[in-house]
Amino acid sequence: MLAKLHTVQTNGLKPSIVDVEVDISRGMHAFSIVGLADKAIGEAKDRIGAAIKNSGFKPLTKGSKKIIVSLAPADIKKEGSQFDLAIALGYLLAEGEIKFNPKKKIFLGELSLTGELRPGRGTLLLVEAAQKKGFEEVFLPADNAREAALIRGIKIFPCQSLSEIINHLQSAVKPAEKQIKEEGAEPSFQIIIQPATEIATDERESAFDFADVRGQESAKRGLEIAAAGGHNAAMYGPPGTGKSMLAKAFCGLLPPLSYDEIVEATGIHSVAGTLEDDIVTTPPFRSPHHTSSHISIVGGGAWPKPGEITLAHRGVLFLDEFPEFEKRVVESLRQPLEDKMISISRSKGTMLFPANFILVATMNPCPCGYNNSKTRACTCSASDINRYQKKLSGPIVDRIDLWLDVPQIDHEKLSQKGAGGESSAEIRARVIRARQIQLSRFADAGLKIKTNGEMGIREIVRYASINEELSRFLNEAAKKLDLSARAYHRVVKLARTIADLEGAPDITQGHLSEALQYRPRMGI
Repeated sequence: MLAKLHTVQTNGLKPSIVDVEVDISRGMHAFSIVGLADKAIGEAKDRIGAAIKNSGFKPLTKGSKKIIVSLAPADIKKEGSQFDLAIALGYLLAEGEIKFNPKKKIFLGELSLTGELRPGRGTLLLVEAAQKKGFEEVFLPADNAREAALIRGIKIFPCQSLSEIINHLQSAVKPAEKQIKEEGAEPSFQIIIQPATEIATDERESAFDFADVRGQESAKRGLEIAAAGGHNAAMYGPPGTGKSMLAKAFCGLLPPLSYDEIVEATGIHSVAGTLEDDIVTTPPFRSPHHTSSHISIVGGGAWPKPGEITLAHRGVLFLDEFPEFEKRVVESLRQPLEDKMISISRSKGTMLFPANFILVATMNPCPCGYNNSKTRACTCSASDINRYQKKLSGPIVDRIDLWLDVPQIDHEKLSQKGAGGESSAEIRARVIRARQIQLSRFADAGLKIKTNGEMGIREIVRYASINEELSRFLNEAAKKLDLSARAYHRVVKLARTIADLEGAPDITQGHLSEALQYRPRMGI
């Protein structure tokens, strides 16, 4: 007999429906899986055989039969162990040991030898793909249920074991009352229909707060602007001046994620296996070490997978000791900083990964860190300083909107009470108001962008226009600072954000003057 079921898998972040066909015929015993399956799927025959036997059904090896499992489409590589459940149910259906209607149903999950279901990766993206393709029910491991229930418009069946699923599917064939009476028990799991996953309110506990950092008001102001408009920022100054603390506290300034952003971020982290909780409810914060490899930052592999810049999507990518990163890692940031996405091409395929993050970088002014220091002499030669600063190319410098000087602080100020200034929560309130202004502005025009940092040339002309007098002022400043066309437009976007923080309808000369102060003054 032949049975056909459905499951889903992801290639990179792109999910696709997979048809699982099981055919059983007479002949010498054989069990083969075809359809470009990897080793984990090839080993499924042993897991499935033990799970079926330990769930109270006849062993696969009993009788002379040839079992062929086809995973279609056959030209797409199949990876992972989430095919186990669909293959096991397909075998039992083809063998005639169970009866149910598999239409509009998706089956996901790895089977243990006892028949229990183990959680897998990428569940949210898989369920989302099933919903978009018109499927109505998804059967999956109970540990993945909260993540899956974020997707609206589809029934989620969280299951503990193969036998539990079979009992439910059989009850759909017999009248429900008769089945319960026969078995003497209620079904052991319940259906989850969205909205079922509760998203907690924005109650964050960060290791660092802006009030913990003494002084550095200029840097704090710059980071507030960066958070309000989604702008990239870099901080430079001697060691121990609070750069890393400010960067780590930066996430506390960002607004809570919207529902769509939660789904996006959770899907990415689920595929990568980096989910610390069931769902991602706050902006991600990724802080790779400067010795991290190119692939770990950008993504890649024989079959491309997301890297740190994609894991930071809708959040913050913090690069401490920025110039110490491998040069090709730094240069690979050009595309995501400009296009908010990264394209990974390999011999086996090309993948597009989202990378809409805010870059927060820190660096010293020279290799020893004490160039222009008031308290310690710099030991670097002029060529050493020049070589260090030139590790960042012009295109990378241009793509960073704010360059913030973080100087040394007087020791007396460190011991003063209340010298930390405003808390992150107070600053975040202003950031949220500015973000709402931007969101309304772009939503009214039917645009998909959400922040000023995402504006292109057309949006700048339309939403950040300046009069002739301001144009002359900006042009003169641009000539003195030798700004590129990209840097010129980034100044305008930055001025628009400063105006939004003040609630001003138009950009003024004061807004432009402040925006110009954040261009680099280090000679890089």
